[in-house]
Amino acid sequence: MTAATLTRPAEMEEQRSVSSMTKPLLVLLPFLMLLFAASLLPDWAAQVPRNWTIPFVGWVNTLIEHLRDDAIFGPFSFRDLTRGAAELITWPLAFVEGLLVSGFPGVGLAAMPWVMIAGLAGVFGWYLRDWRLGLLSAGCVAYMAIFGKWDLSMITLSVVLVAAPIAGLIGFGMGILAVKKQWFEALIVPLLNVLQSLPHFSYLIPIAVFIGVGHKAGAIATVIFAIPPMARLTILGLKGVAEEVREAGKMAGCTRFQILWMVEIPSARQSLLVGVNQVIMQCLAMVVIASFVGARGLGHDLLFRLQALKIGQALESGVAIVLMAITLDQLSRAAAYKQPSHVLPDATWLQRFPFLAAAVAVVLGSLLLAAVTPNARAWPAELALSTAPFWDALVDWVTVTLYDPLQYLRNAMLLYVLIPIRDLFQSIPWTAMVALVAAAGWTLGGLRLALIVTGFVLFIAFAGYWERSLITAYMVTVAVLICIAIGLPIGIWASRSERRTGIAKLVCDTFQTFPSFIYLIPVIMLFKVGDVAAISAIIIYAMIPIVRYTIFGLRNVPQEIVEAGLTSGCTQRQLLWNICMPLAFPEIMLGINQTIMFALFMVIIAAFIGTKDIGQEIFRALTFNDAGKGLVLGLCVAFMGLTVDQLITAWSTKRRQRLGL
Repeated sequence: MTAATLTRPAEMEEQRSVSSMTKPLLVLLPFLMLLFAASLLPDWAAQVPRNWTIPFVGWVNTLIEHLRDDAIFGPFSFRDLTRGAAELITWPLAFVEGLLVSGFPGVGLAAMPWVMIAGLAGVFGWYLRDWRLGLLSAGCVAYMAIFGKWDLSMITLSVVLVAAPIAGLIGFGMGILAVKKQWFEALIVPLLNVLQSLPHFSYLIPIAVFIGVGHKAGAIATVIFAIPPMARLTILGLKGVAEEVREAGKMAGCTRFQILWMVEIPSARQSLLVGVNQVIMQCLAMVVIASFVGARGLGHDLLFRLQALKIGQALESGVAIVLMAITLDQLSRAAAYKQPSHVLPDATWLQRFPFLAAAVAVVLGSLLLAAVTPNARAWPAELALSTAPFWDALVDWVTVTLYDPLQYLRNAMLLYVLIPIRDLFQSIPWTAMVALVAAAGWTLGGLRLALIVTGFVLFIAFAGYWERSLITAYMVTVAVLICIAIGLPIGIWASRSERRTGIAKLVCDTFQTFPSFIYLIPVIMLFKVGDVAAISAIIIYAMIPIVRYTIFGLRNVPQEIVEAGLTSGCTQRQLLWNICMPLAFPEIMLGINQTIMFALFMVIIAAFIGTKDIGQEIFRALTFNDAGKGLVLGLCVAFMGLTVDQLITAWSTKRRQRLGL
């Protein structure tokens, strides 16, 4: 063997290293050339000419007017059918509300006493996990009664209890059909990608047009918003069933229907129950935002308090929403991981059904207690506790004591960070951005990916909202960079031990249950309204994925590789930066991807406190019931997110393949 042959692998490795270094330069080269030559470019290459705008809004509005007014289904229009179908949800809503809060005056039945609901929540939590979850569930329900938020909380809970099963069943059916029919999967998966990337408010405008406004409109919007996660997790769960399990079912003589219901669905149980958890949390998030189209409950109360800047009262409603979210999240998670229990064949009835017996005891005991004292049926308003004075006093203290440093921080952020970055983004020629995205797509995924992401960017450019999109991009970029700067070290620190990982996951799980509107309360209290407050809310909301994925990536580095690094004499610092971080980087990039998606969701909601981006335009479209504008703006936001998602996912996949993961 010659020396040249021996050195060839080293030369190939060096060439591969040089290639990996030059690829980013090749991607950035057209962008940098156009950016630095911006002053020399013709006007059409720097700013999208207005006469190049494609009338997407007009086309969508024409279609919506046709569906709304023209009798395309015999004597009925599409709106007539949707409003008729929407009436079906009023019956289960009225029934659940009657059970929980309003009663049934027509038949002389009162609603369930609050002590009964609290007791049953406690028994249910005890059944699903342990007495701690039971105590948490009962305590959260009791808070809603004792702090005067009972009626509002039960109305919100009613919508969740009705919308979640409907959304879950629809998503479950769509997922099964997608797994069994490839043509349906090819059709539905891109649609699910877009639906999961659309801002919350983009769902509300078509609902207002075809359903109207009011409580049932909010429930319908909640159902539609919660369908995609269940469909995606159903597809993921059923596709993850091992082929050997299916083969065992076939060998046992099962029909295709039996294989689905008796083999595949039980095998995918955990993924499906995680989907149920996601549906419940999405329903709770949307039912708060659906107050913009008339949904009653805690969301409407929170919106009213925020508009009036009554921070203390808004916080009380926010705490009730958070406690409801934590309770529903923990109960649904416990259901996902609960294992079947077995009892001895000679056990007594009480030993066989202890939780059923406890539930019966709670019902009988609460009815007896309600007959003795009316306070057990409905907590009296004069005894309701309130933390609003404390929060208002805290706001006053912050305003008086911390006004100067907060104002200094706010003004410094605006003058020296945010405004310069915003001006930089607005100076980027649109052709440079298209060139950057196209080059990145070509490098990471070839022609197909380049065409897809370029099409997304061109849609935004020619829809007529390029300048607003750049403002949205600047806010998301600043927030994501700060999230990475804070979240990455936290994730690294938390990954060093099981105890730290447990603490970090508990905090992330808790914050992830909060509906997004809750994050607006503290930032308004600290920074009033404006870009600083909006970006602060985005940072708090969007930091969770980067922390979670950093922990996941570092904790899942193969142990044999870590041992090899220690054996070769690596210090802990060298082990982290030279071995663990490169191997975990694909997962960390997926966390950054999710952080960007979270930031895009939150930047639209943050428009409620005074931004001037696409979110503000979506609010205007909602105010004037302009469905075409709202949908096109929502697609602009969705395509921004999907562009980043496609590029990062492609890069992460290639990186994992190169690492052999």
